[in-house]
Amino acid sequence: MTNPVKVGLVGCGIISDAYFQASQKLDPIDIVACADLKPEAAKAKAEQHNIQAFTLDEIYEHPEIEIILNLTIPKAHTEVNLCALHAGKHVYLEKPLALSREEAAPVIALAESSNLRIGCAPDTFLGGAHQTCRKVIDENWIGQPLSGTAFMMCAGHESWHAAPDFYYKQGGGPLFDMGPYYITALINMLGPVTQVTALSSRATEQRTCTQPDIRGHKIDVEIDTHITALLQFQSGAIITMIMSFDVPLHSLPPIEIHGSLGSLSVPDPNFFGGEIKFSRKLTNEWANTPTAFPYNDNFRSIGLADMAAAIRSNRPHRASGKLAYHVLDVMCSITESAQQNKPITLSSTCDKPQAFPLDLYEGQLD
Repeated sequence: MTNPVKVGLVGCGIISDAYFQASQKLDPIDIVACADLKPEAAKAKAEQHNIQAFTLDEIYEHPEIEIILNLTIPKAHTEVNLCALHAGKHVYLEKPLALSREEAAPVIALAESSNLRIGCAPDTFLGGAHQTCRKVIDENWIGQPLSGTAFMMCAGHESWHAAPDFYYKQGGGPLFDMGPYYITALINMLGPVTQVTALSSRATEQRTCTQPDIRGHKIDVEIDTHITALLQFQSGAIITMIMSFDVPLHSLPPIEIHGSLGSLSVPDPNFFGGEIKFSRKLTNEWANTPTAFPYNDNFRSIGLADMAAAIRSNRPHRASGKLAYHVLDVMCSITESAQQNKPITLSSTCDKPQAFPLDLYEGQLD
């Protein structure tokens, strides 16, 4: 691209390195500056990647920067989003869009009224494996999707994470931490969700860290750590989803979709690539399905690059604010269903993101 979109990065934590590395392979974006509440963090990241370090005010007001890449912690997402939008910048951010519908609504409204764009991770659904799964479903290989499962289950993060407290506080937990990957992947294949029914629990009120640097540190658990939900999709498919930090070990697949003509085994939506398996009805065996698209490595900036390309070509971008808001609404509705012990009808909807064309090469988005 001869006229890449200049990007200013806010939030110089660990995840920023993945964006810097992948962005070098994607022509539509050029990350030119960074900022952080800790000036020393911004300075170190700027020196590492040979860009400029700014204060927050400077990066919002810089005349050449068109997109603010918001990589702050979730509870700061809304503040940064609003600052960027008020400064006339488009925004792309890490998941989730917000911690509640009430936080997200003014961001979406301001972007629409200002003719600015909101984009949001996860963008793993744009990876080669997940675009191939989308193609399998769109081309009716498994017939009409009827049912399926989605599982993200582990024992929690206190055994390995250096600072795991967040995962057991409001805005954390398995649903808000990993749910966006799974729900976004499902919407990419099946379309929007119309209703959810859920139950939830927590194994313990306190967790003890065993990671060597913080061994013995106690964490009070403020959220439920095991969530089982039924997701009813507008297409008619019903998906059973379990998100849990209370499972020591399991052998269940990340996602399976079962249709009137066959079944599809979808790789882990936390990654861009992975093994795809397909089975036709009555064959009673899986066959590996080759990936038909590029972007199978760690491309955690492809959604940002797609938004930049969409700005230049005046088309909709795929990892959109409307999609992210619907994912947030699904997660909030699951939480409410479990708390209220009743089904919840979704108040939002979205379109399936546009699929990639087949003839893409790596670095290309249109």
